[in-house]
Amino acid sequence: MTGAFLGLLTAGPAASAEFTWASTTDPQTLDPHAGNSAPVLGFLNNVYEGLVRRDKSMVIEPALAERWEPITEGGPGWRFHLRQGVTFHDGAAFTAEDVLFSYQRASAEDSDVRSWFAPVSDVKVVDDFTVDFFTNAPNPIFPDSIANFMIMDKDWSEANGAAKTSRETETHATLNTNGTGAFRVVNREPGVKTELEPFADWWVGAEHNITKATFVPITSQATAVAALLSGEIDMVNPVPVQDVPRLKETAGLTMHEGIEARVIMLGFPHESATLKYSDDVTDKNPFADRRVRQAVYQAIDNDALIDKIMRGNAAPAALLVSDTMRGHSAAQDQRYAFDPDGAKALLAEAGYPDGFSFGLKCPNNRYLNDESICKAVTAMLAKIGLNAKLDAMPVANYWPELRADNYDMYLLGWSPGTFDAEHPIRFLMATPNAEKKLGSWNFGGFSNARVDELLPMIQSEIDETKRQAMLDEVHGVLKDEVAYVPLYVQPLLWAAKDNVSLTQRADNFFILRWVTVN
Repeated sequence: MTGAFLGLLTAGPAASAEFTWASTTDPQTLDPHAGNSAPVLGFLNNVYEGLVRRDKSMVIEPALAERWEPITEGGPGWRFHLRQGVTFHDGAAFTAEDVLFSYQRASAEDSDVRSWFAPVSDVKVVDDFTVDFFTNAPNPIFPDSIANFMIMDKDWSEANGAAKTSRETETHATLNTNGTGAFRVVNREPGVKTELEPFADWWVGAEHNITKATFVPITSQATAVAALLSGEIDMVNPVPVQDVPRLKETAGLTMHEGIEARVIMLGFPHESATLKYSDDVTDKNPFADRRVRQAVYQAIDNDALIDKIMRGNAAPAALLVSDTMRGHSAAQDQRYAFDPDGAKALLAEAGYPDGFSFGLKCPNNRYLNDESICKAVTAMLAKIGLNAKLDAMPVANYWPELRADNYDMYLLGWSPGTFDAEHPIRFLMATPNAEKKLGSWNFGGFSNARVDELLPMIQSEIDETKRQAMLDEVHGVLKDEVAYVPLYVQPLLWAAKDNVSLTQRADNFFILRWVTVN
């Protein structure tokens, strides 16, 4: 990998406004409706656009829609007034038909982003530049919820056999793009590099001075840091936590540090009848017992994970959202205490005094120190008799394993795209229901009738005090049922050359239009 990478970047001199950056994870697809993950959505925010977008401070602002307002007739919903004079990268005009087509595509059963549209009852084109989104009930957060809903060209998609999306099947849109964004993809080599050029007819006009941008996935963080130090790349995300002090002292480089919106957690196979990888418990699923889940929680020394594995570069989490998110619950933001003896007692009470073995799935190139965290968790759980067989793998293989239920426990990170606590409730805690577009990332099938009852009320409640009371209750269910084991809020650790100006956003999306090379 190293030799090929060095050959790629030393092939010729770079112009001053060319820019190359690296990250550990290559987007598994360029289809904006086939992958609901930060590597996909973050990258494609440079190529495709939505009706709305987030600014540098994560505040919603107009994009392909110039303005929007609640619908007053025909039912609850939102009317979006579209921007005129916008063209796709191939020169085709953007109209309301593209919005309707993109909604139908993104909300279809095989789409990975269909849960975004769970509140939507219908979409109607009013005219070429006006679209109505009707919702099942008043939904004050709906515009915020579709910041990453990217619009595709209807004619281009149909002409290239990409009218439908799928997580499992490749189409023309998997490797090719035709957006309205600031950059257009000119070369895609999965796992090697993706090259972009500015879109000369972008409706905003230039906000940067990049003439060519190249993204290089480098799975080895040590290799990425070496390439930055040698000047072969201009920016790397993420930086290994152990390298932060050294890079801070390196002349010609700048460390960009912040806190991401992402909570790292452990998940369980709630609805599974048996364990998949146990040697000693083959007829039932111990994790279906909340006492066993709480034992896992209290066996993990979370402070040690943060101090030793993350080198202090993380904040402890008790909920599925950090305290910077709308709908965070101060009332429920207390972790269960680290208590190995109490954990052993819970296991004994549940009927497993000697513990048991199981399979723990983990990515090794998705989150900061993901495999190291899983190794540390494995060692901690072993002290109470829970013997995890750790299987760490590249994220491209990881998601299919989770969707196929090939795990007994798994690691997951979640960043709410709306910066609202409703988001992880809808995706991670709602009972999975394909028809209602709910729970699409609730791999373990956690189900709670009260959560399902409260979710539509949370989505439609305008009174903030009433809404927060309902969110507090759901956060309480998470804690009482130990639906997941929240661990910590992941840090943002980027490094770049001193001559690079950039914006580090809390969703860990790297936005090229905010980059200048001086």
